[in-house]
Order: sequence, then structure tokens, then C-alpha cells
Amino acid sequence: MLSRCREVPDRFELSPDWVIQILSPEQKSNKVIGNILYCMEHGCKLGWFLDPDDLSILVFLCDRQPILMEKTDILPALAGIELKLTVDNVFGWLTMA
Repeated sequence: MLSRCREVPDRFELSPDWVIQILSPEQKSNKVIGNILYCMEHGCKLGWFLDPDDLSILVFLCDRQPILMEKTDILPALAGIELKLTVDNVFGWLTMA
């Protein structure tokens, strides 16, 4: 007998190591940034806040103030992850044709 379809959890007990939030038109930026800050306060090491309106990414690191990155700035990744992405790369993926 097959079990019923399982629901995707929406509550987690642990913070992720890396959180990425994309601001959508109906969201308030402070609410979304608040979610990132909550994760950072609970052990997250890296946060990206993507703002499609101005094509910028606000980067949160656990040991410094947020950094505003644009265009060809290379985004930080977690230690041990070989990733060289620019802000333009990320928004290029999000562009809908």
C-alpha cells in the first residue's frame, strides 16, 4: 500500500550554512532581510539578499557588516566551495526571456 503524499517541511530546527533570499514585488525588504538576520544569529555563515529592482546583492557574513555588491563584483561563497560568480552572472540566470 502506498503512503499518502508527504508534505514539504516549512519549519526547520537548524539554520542553513548559506541562505539566499530573492525579493519579490509583494514582499517588504525589511521582512526578508530580517529572515536572513535570524539565520545569521543562529549559526548561518553566509547570506545573499537579491534585489531584482536595482540588480544588487547584499551579502551578509558572520564576521562583518553587510556588503552591497553589484555588476562584476565576485560574490563570496562558503569555505571549501569553488565558486566564482558575479552579481551579473546570478541575475543573468534569473532573467526570463
